[in-house]
Amino acid sequence: MPVASAPPGGGIASLAMNPHPKFDRKNVVITGAASGIGAATAVAVAGRGGVVHLTDRNQDRLDDVAAAIRADGGTVGVIAALDIRDLDAVRGFAGKVHEQVGHADIVMNIAGVAAWGTVDRLEHEQWQNVIDINLMGPIHVIEAFLPAMIAAGEGGHLVNVSSAAGLFGLPWHAAYSASKFGLRGVSEVLRFDLRRHRIGVSLVCPGGVDTPLTATVEVAGVDTTSKRFQRLQRRFRGHAVSPETAAAAIIRGVIANRYLVFTSGDIRLLYHVQRLAPHVYAGLMRGANAIMFRAMPVAE
Repeated sequence: MPVASAPPGGGIASLAMNPHPKFDRKNVVITGAASGIGAATAVAVAGRGGVVHLTDRNQDRLDDVAAAIRADGGTVGVIAALDIRDLDAVRGFAGKVHEQVGHADIVMNIAGVAAWGTVDRLEHEQWQNVIDINLMGPIHVIEAFLPAMIAAGEGGHLVNVSSAAGLFGLPWHAAYSASKFGLRGVSEVLRFDLRRHRIGVSLVCPGGVDTPLTATVEVAGVDTTSKRFQRLQRRFRGHAVSPETAAAAIIRGVIANRYLVFTSGDIRLLYHVQRLAPHVYAGLMRGANAIMFRAMPVAE
C-alpha cells in the first residue's frame, strides 16, 4: 500500500516500486531529505530500488520520511540530522555511510535556503548564510563523499541542485545567485574532471517548485506578512511544479546521464532564449526587474 501523503510541499509521496538498473541496490546519499524536492527524490530513488542515506537539519521530519519509505518496502541506510555548513558533521555522516557500505554510488546535493533582496537591504549575515549553505554545504558533501567514489573505481553520479537563479539574472537574487552560480561553476568543472572516472554530473536548475522553501524565503526589506506579498506568493505557488515533478526530472536526468536538468519547460525555454537571442533575454530581465520593484511591498 502507498505511504500516507503529506500536505502539498511536505515531501512524502506514494512510493511506487519500479526498480531501475541505475538505482537498484545502489547507495544514494541525499541532502535536504526531510521535505520538498529532497524528500520526494528520496521516495523516488527508493522506489527504483536504491538504498537511500538521508540527511537534513530537521530530525523529526527526516525520521518521518525514513519511516514512510521503510513502511512501504524501501530501504533506508544511514540517516543523520546535521547542518551541511558543518564540515566535521558532514565528514562524520560520510564515515558512517562508508563504514556501512564502502562508498556511495550516487550523491545528491539538494539541501538549500533562499534569501532575496536589493543590495542596499540585504544584510551581511544573509549573504553569508546563503553562501555557506547553498555553496559551501555541497562542497563539504563533495569533499566527504567523492574521493571514496573515485577510489572505488565503479563509476557513479553526482547531482547538484542549482536553480534558475544559477542561470539568469533574476531581480533581487544577488545573494542567492552568488551561491547558485557558484554551484553551477563547480558542476561545470566536475562534469569534465570526473568523466575519466565514469562519474556523471547533473546540474538541476528548477524554476518554481511548491516546497516549504516558498513559505520561508527571506526577502530583505519586504513585509512578508502583508496581504500583498501573500497574494504574490500564492500566485507563484499556483505556477510552481510539485516536488514529485521535480524529483521525476532528477531521476530521468541521472538515468540519461544528462548534465543540464530542467524541472519545467519555462526555464528550458528561457535558457535557450538567453543563448540564442541575448538581446531578448536582456529585455525580459529588465522587464522582470521593473515588475518586481512595482509589485513588492517594501517595508518602511
